Amino acid sequence: MIRILVLCTGNSARSQLAQGYLQHFAGSRAEVYSAGVAPHGVNPLAVQVMAEDGIDIAHHTSNHADEYLDIPFDYVITVCDNAREQCPIYPSNATTIHHSFPDPGHQPGVDALTSFRQVRDQIKDFAQDFITTRLPENDGPAH
Repeated sequence: MIRILVLCTGNSARSQLAQGYLQHFAGSRAEVYSAGVAPHGVNPLAVQVMAEDGIDIAHHTSNHADEYLDIPFDYVITVCDNAREQCPIYPSNATTIHHSFPDPGHQPGVDALTSFRQVRDQIKDFAQDFITTRLPENDGPAH
């Protein structure tokens, strides 16, 4: 089973969106977690825009990255520059990937809901591409 951790500063929006989409596209091929370096709750707009696309993240929690130090991740994905700079060292051979997305709700000249939808769509494209290119279709034993 492939294990993926998505990191962001607050584990409230970008990492939550990414966790939802990565798990959706991976299905049973991966376990996807998200965490923050300074978590402060799941943003209700993140829950709303994901529900608009048919993905329920209402059950997600906002977790600190330290909670997952003992899990051997295959991939650690940072989705904001601050998280990349403060990313804890994981005692595994995880492949680290950085892809910075705009902070939804904080884009100049764009209302919060529109901003969340724009960032959601960017993260959806990233997640779909990531799963397509990084995870094998068949997770059974190699022959």
